Amino acid sequence: MNHLPLIIKREYLTKVKNKSFIVMTILSPMIAIALILVVAYLSELNNDKHRTINILDETGIVQDAFKNEGNVSYNDLKNMSLKDAKELVKLTESYGLLYIQREDNLDSISNHIKFYSEESPSLSVISNLESMIEKKIENLKLQEKGVDLDMLQAAKTNINISQESFEGEKTSKIDSVIKLAFGGAAGYLLFMFIIIYGNMIMRSVIEEKTSRIIEVIISSVKPMQLMLGKIIGTSLAGITQFVIWIFLGGIIMSIVSAVFGINMAQLQSPQEDMVKQAMENPEVNMQIQDVIAAFYHLPIANLIIAFILFFICGYLLYSSLYAAIGAAVDNETDTQQFMLPVLMPLILAVYIGFFTVIEDPHGAVSTVFSFIPFTSPVVMLMRIPFGVPIWQQLVSLLLLIGTFIFTVWFAAKIYRVGILMYGKKPSYKELIKWIKY
Repeated sequence: MNHLPLIIKREYLTKVKNKSFIVMTILSPMIAIALILVVAYLSELNNDKHRTINILDETGIVQDAFKNEGNVSYNDLKNMSLKDAKELVKLTESYGLLYIQREDNLDSISNHIKFYSEESPSLSVISNLESMIEKKIENLKLQEKGVDLDMLQAAKTNINISQESFEGEKTSKIDSVIKLAFGGAAGYLLFMFIIIYGNMIMRSVIEEKTSRIIEVIISSVKPMQLMLGKIIGTSLAGITQFVIWIFLGGIIMSIVSAVFGINMAQLQSPQEDMVKQAMENPEVNMQIQDVIAAFYHLPIANLIIAFILFFICGYLLYSSLYAAIGAAVDNETDTQQFMLPVLMPLILAVYIGFFTVIEDPHGAVSTVFSFIPFTSPVVMLMRIPFGVPIWQQLVSLLLLIGTFIFTVWFAAKIYRVGILMYGKKPSYKELIKWIKY
């Protein structure tokens, strides 16, 4: 008799009726939204903070390089000693003092610049100061050499190489960034889903094994059916939780906006201003058009179908390994020796995806790892936006499904013996013996 539907139903209901599951399903979106609001509020406070930087330029040639911008203003101090300037900065509680010591030549000036402040200054502030001073001194050096700065500026040329396939399809550098973003998001989502809900399956097996309920169940259910039921049931519970998070998140955001009068758009006003200013720049407009064009160049239908298939098969593959680990041990502490071999291919897939696929999506390394079942769910999903032949996707998917079936068989052999073993920490050698039974 096929007990698989009953096992799936039992596993699903057990998970969704669990108090901790219900509590975390409700609290998680609340906590996430609270964190978003806190970060947005703190970012707004940080953006509103005004910084006054005093400039003491003994050379008198760099002081005009500093222009007030945003929340940073510069105050030029003249006819004042360094000691008096420090006292003034402390008295006025300014952000800091930039001191440029008098030197005979421009090369010496660059080595005698100091920034005094009560606390450690912001890295961005120091970088901006260095950039402005560098540009000013470079211009002064060029003028000393008799170079006309206007002519030099006019001679500058921006090169933007247009890209086009032999079939006439136009692409751009932005295409690679968009494609990597889509592939990276898909691979990262799969990675996190496996980590979160794979552990849930493993804990479920350990709990039932510890409570000895499994001895009654296994007497009338095949190990293969029991393991598949736990994997599918827990996966459905995870999907349910994810859908509820999205639904509750939208409701809570609406309630928070209505009750407290918080406009999320206003919290991002500095970013919006930057976007508006950027939109007025013709070059930025061209880049935005390139981004939109790159989005339309993506194989959307192929991406959606491939994501669903590789996501499900990849998750089932790793979930079966998590279930096997749960059957082999008595507590979560003993799982550590088995977790690394399971996670290593997944971690390797992420690194291959981010550091190899973007550089050469059709190279030997990217192609080979997109066919290896333990890495293909991530690597292939990151390759598809760059254009992968359908036959390669089908071969990779068939290999993944075949490996999943073999892994289920492999895990079921461990499951059959491991669920009845208590009080002994298994080794890899013993696991091999279990498979031979």
